[in-house]
Amino acid sequence: MMLLQLSAAQGPDECCLAVAKALAYLLREAEARGVGIDILEQETGARAGTYRSVLLALDGPGAAGLAACWEGSIQWICPSPYRPGHLRKNWFIGALRCDPPAIRQDTEIRFETTRSSGPGGQHVNKTESAVRATHVATGISVKVQSERSQHANKRIAALLIAHRLAQHEQAAHATERARRRQFHHEVARGDPARVFKGEAFELLKAG
Repeated sequence: MMLLQLSAAQGPDECCLAVAKALAYLLREAEARGVGIDILEQETGARAGTYRSVLLALDGPGAAGLAACWEGSIQWICPSPYRPGHLRKNWFIGALRCDPPAIRQDTEIRFETTRSSGPGGQHVNKTESAVRATHVATGISVKVQSERSQHANKRIAALLIAHRLAQHEQAAHATERARRRQFHHEVARGDPARVFKGEAFELLKAG
């Protein structure tokens, strides 16, 4: 399992829309390749249906290859759907591949199982597949119910805890944190890994 982050960085609303379109394309591509994807974290954009940033967990034999295809800057060539007559037609977002942070041996995580909530009908109420994970030392807590399997939800919850611990670590992982922070503020516009065109988000160049 590995992490892949799609980000509009500091780009305008069009870039947030490009993130949403890239996410939809990536989900379809992952399904075709037999790669499982879970959305771990997301930051919505100012406009409905758009995203400033999305953090994904990719799982399966083809996960590394799929993530490698997306890593780098992503170009979307399209007139602005929000500002008619706007001269700019090239919008850039970024995809950053991150190795999953490892949980230290001395890290204690307490797991509690609960019934899933939200849509899903009677099946949701009958199974206690949702997992709440709490990092004992810091109190960091997450709840995961994206999978029907309790084991899968525990794995994702542990990954999320590890990811948040890495974000809060003051000394260790400083280089990776700096790289991710810089990634949010700056997306390289040269030599994009993938190029898409038009409202239909048609793939013109694949990495």
